Amino acid sequence: MVSAPPVIGSWTPPHEVIDAASISTTLAEALKCINRPVFVTNSQVANAGCAQIGDTAVAGNAVPLQGYAAPLPLKNCGDPQFLATHGLRYPMVGGSMAKGISSAEIAIALGQNGMLGFFGAAGLPLEQVEETILRIQSALPDGPYGFNLIHSPNEPDLEQALVDLYIKHHVPLIEASAFLALSLTVVQYRVHGIHRDSSGQIVTPNRIMAKVSREEVASQFLSPPPQKMLDELMARQVITAEQAELALQIPMAEDITAEADSGGHTDNRPALSLFPTICSLRDRLQKQYNYAVQPRIGLAGGIATPLSAAAALAMGAAYLVTGTVNQACIESGTSDMVRQMLAEARQADIAMAPAADMFEMGVDVQVLKRGTMFSMRAAKLYELYRHYPSLDQLPADERTKLEKTFFRAPLTEVWNTTRAFFMQRDPRQVQRAEQDPKHLMALVFRSYLGQATHWANDGDASRKMDFQIWCGPAMGAFNEWTAETFLQQPANRQVVCVNLNILFGAAVISRANILRHRGLTITDADLALTPLTTEQIKEYLRD
Repeated sequence: MVSAPPVIGSWTPPHEVIDAASISTTLAEALKCINRPVFVTNSQVANAGCAQIGDTAVAGNAVPLQGYAAPLPLKNCGDPQFLATHGLRYPMVGGSMAKGISSAEIAIALGQNGMLGFFGAAGLPLEQVEETILRIQSALPDGPYGFNLIHSPNEPDLEQALVDLYIKHHVPLIEASAFLALSLTVVQYRVHGIHRDSSGQIVTPNRIMAKVSREEVASQFLSPPPQKMLDELMARQVITAEQAELALQIPMAEDITAEADSGGHTDNRPALSLFPTICSLRDRLQKQYNYAVQPRIGLAGGIATPLSAAAALAMGAAYLVTGTVNQACIESGTSDMVRQMLAEARQADIAMAPAADMFEMGVDVQVLKRGTMFSMRAAKLYELYRHYPSLDQLPADERTKLEKTFFRAPLTEVWNTTRAFFMQRDPRQVQRAEQDPKHLMALVFRSYLGQATHWANDGDASRKMDFQIWCGPAMGAFNEWTAETFLQQPANRQVVCVNLNILFGAAVISRANILRHRGLTITDADLALTPLTTEQIKEYLRD
């Protein structure tokens, strides 16, 4: 274990201990007792005693100390203000996945165990979102919980309706995702109810956690709401002049999640360059605006193992956001068939494919490639959309292929079904399509992309080749870490257990790295990062 480490001080066993050897333990076990210190001498490892650092003189029953790591409670792994603001015990966040994949069950389970979960409201009927709000609020009357608000540039009325619903039911926290620029609706949510308390402090009942991967978008969320949008909200009598003035003194979001290479909407950014860039931008804007509360930066995308989590914490992440691995858990709003497919995924089994909600803009999402032809078929649809002005102009062989293998119905019938859907959801889309054949084609093609997620979530075996499963390379890393353990089986993957293991393992690694920096050699056996049950982890946390 030890390779000639230097002496850094001395260690004395507890007074009540007669034989120091009686409290010896293995380094692997000592590191797991994260609420206790670790002492390493040339002959033993212990979690108790007294260390004197710096003075290498040894007297009495003291022995030379070669390594020391302080306790690292899980609450200290993230930003303490983040925990206090959101009422959390642990700096772990279950990010939102659209169409209820990040389910009410996930949000409730995480919230009941000191973590934060977001419900994936995107793409769901408003009635279902409202029912879920009431359900989660009943289970977590004091929080913590949050709901997703995905940017809908092509359907602003839908985004507005969702914000109106959140305001109506006093949803205190949203995760803003896939934003290309601020919208009036997200500004309205942020400044709704802003006021000063009796001590003169600005109070913002509504908080935003913004998931971003571009500096220009991060800059907008790290800045106060734009004056132009505040003026429009005042003109609509949504806010008062006093509220508009207060809004200029707060950032749009106090929590910014740097989203690296994740599943779903992603720019495939490397975490090692994205995170420090967003931190630097935050520091510059904090200096400019001098907010009372400095925005905090968390990290998402690739957080799937203790090693990746430890790397994020070492960079200074205020909190960690998991996503793809939660979809693989039994509480997620997808099917057992999808969970099994995710359990077999490796890092190379992913691909980029056109996004249903931003199809015309050429925006892609990251999906599972293994076991499905969705990414190739979706790319084909976008290729046809780019090259032809309407469905009527499609070559006969291409049209036949679409009707036989993609839609399994005549395109005229597909349009009738799509038209009926949008007459309920957004009639203006139908009006535009009936005047613009190109837009009609886009809506028909988008119907395939949208249904592909439902087929996956419903576990429709007849449509397995068309499953759209949002997935990042983190899934492959998770599967490799959990191979030949109880978490290898999809039925054993519970969201609390998975997230606690990632954070707990990160704390163990962080302490091991301190010993490495002291000159000790740490082996894989010393780390022993095999996943534990939730009960086993909680036993270590009780120390």
